Amino acid sequence: QVQLVESGGGLVQAGGSLRLSCAASGRAFSFAAMGWFRQAPGKEREFVAAISWSGSSISYADSVKGRFTISRDNDKNTVYLEMNSLKPEDTAVYYCAADRRVYTPVPVTSVSYNYWGQGTQVTVSS
Repeated sequence: QVQLVESGGGLVQAGGSLRLSCAASGRAFSFAAMGWFRQAPGKEREFVAAISWSGSSISYADSVKGRFTISRDNDKNTVYLEMNSLKPEDTAVYYCAADRRVYTPVPVTSVSYNYWGQGTQVTVSS
């Protein structure tokens, strides 16, 4: 059984930074794609960033380009999301997602991911 566990969320002032981590455990083997999505209250879940196994394919939502950086450590089955210059509109529950299927480019839709974490809250105060 695969588990994805997020950590690193919290409360931060606008302009601050946070680093989210997502560790895969259980029968994780290798995930071709790993990504982050977020869901704010009253809104649908939206794509944030995704990265392929090798890191050769990376995608970002336009709203986070230049501020967020996704990376992964395959030896640790872990994906990271470095978030800088945070804005109040970044407030949401952030979910880690993973899938073993190979897509090129890395997928940006939630239906492309079969494994999900429980989420970690990120709150940015103004």
